[in-house]
Formats: sequence, C-alpha cells, structure tokens
Amino acid sequence: MRYSLLLSCFLMGCFFASAQKNDTVYITSNNINTTVLREGTHRYLVYFKKSKDATRTQTQFWTRKIERTTENQKPVIIVTQEWEDKDTIVHTVRSVSDAKTMQPLYHKTWWNIPQMGTTAVNFSDKTVEFKGKVLSDADTARMAKQIWAAYKSAGDQYLLNWHLDMEVFPTLPYKNGTTFIIPFYDPGTRAPFEKVAYTVKGSGELTGYDDQKIDCWLLEHSSQGNKEIFWISKKTKEVLKLEQEINGSFYRYKVKMGFSM
Repeated sequence: MRYSLLLSCFLMGCFFASAQKNDTVYITSNNINTTVLREGTHRYLVYFKKSKDATRTQTQFWTRKIERTTENQKPVIIVTQEWEDKDTIVHTVRSVSDAKTMQPLYHKTWWNIPQMGTTAVNFSDKTVEFKGKVLSDADTARMAKQIWAAYKSAGDQYLLNWHLDMEVFPTLPYKNGTTFIIPFYDPGTRAPFEKVAYTVKGSGELTGYDDQKIDCWLLEHSSQGNKEIFWISKKTKEVLKLEQEINGSFYRYKVKMGFSM
C-alpha cells in the first residue's frame, strides 16, 4: 500500500514536471513558421496616454513593409520601416533576415537624433558601423563601446531581431498557457542579447469593420515597471494591437490600421 502510494506520488510528480516543462517553449530555428508572414505594407497608429481615460498624445504612424526576395543568391525576408511623427520622419529601418529561420543577416537604422544617426550591423561580415565608423575593441567613446559590447554579447548563437518583434510574433507556435523564451537582440543598440519570456495568457476578441469579430491570442510580457499585452489574430497571425502599461501610470498603444494608404 505504502509502495503504491509512493509510486503514485512519484508518477504524478513526473507528470506535473513534464507538463510544466512542456508549457515552456525555447524558440529556435526549428519551431518558427515564417510562411505566415503577410507581404505588403502594414501601418500602425502609435500613441500614449497619461491615464486610460486621458486624451492621446505623441501620435505617430509606423509603416512596415514585408517583402520576400533573394539577396546574394539566398532567399530572404526584407522588412523596411518608416516612423512618422507629425510631419517629420523620425526613424527608418531596413532589416534583412533568412527567409526560413528569421535569423538576422543585416540591419540598418537611422534616427533623427544627433547622438544616434545611422547604425548598420552586418551579421555575415560580423561588422558594426556607427556614424560611418566600423567599431572594434579599440573604441573608447562610451556609446560606441556599448553598442559594440552589445553586439558581441550575441556571439554566433541563433537569435531574432527585437526591432522586428511585430514580425517575429506571428511566426510563433501558439498554444494557451505557453511561455516562449525568445532569443532577442536589438541590432545596433546598447541593449545586450537576452532570452526574453512571453506568455500566451489566453484569448480575446476585437471588433473590426462591419462588426467582424476577430479572435486573438493574448501574448504578455512583463518586466520591472513594464507590462505589455499583444493581440495576435488567430486567423491571419498579424499583431493587431498592443497595450503597454508603464510604471502603472503611463500607457502606450499600437493599433493596426485596416487600410494602408
């Protein structure tokens, strides 16, 4: 009797340990699906609120274009971005990724900020260029050193471009309760390589044009002073909405526009 009870407890422990383990998915090149990405131009309205009932401020339009093509005789996915603030373009991006694995091959950004300017990361050549200068261990300027150190933290391991989160999320293998551990790096910034947890918290419904009901996955990411919930269409896999709460008193939203003009 005692032996049977101990055996039952052991088997139950193994079951729950296995279930818990299965709820965590470490994202690799083998478990993403880039075929779901929808080519074309996609535009988002981005804005902030000082409270959930406050008026919208700092309104921007983010245009993201997805294209499948070939570069250097290799199938790739190119994502270009253009961020508009009022009547000014404040940020542009050109990102080239492997068409199957989404591994970044090249990433170039420009910011309308004097201290940032243009940065280009060539993963094939293993070079980082900042403001027209190729970085190395010999650099002493603070920002240059930090950008170079962040690049080196990624090493040669498989990673995904955090600047393309809106394109990465559609490729994930969604299941309720799953936590994805995503190997993210934002090329050309001072932020180092990280393995970041995002959890599928359940489902939600958005109402579209003609009262269309859109069933979505709710993908949540939390860190100190920050909570993000992404709404991802179960049908098209697109990110349709982001709700972000910052320090409990500041809010940011991204909403995909139905028409891109």
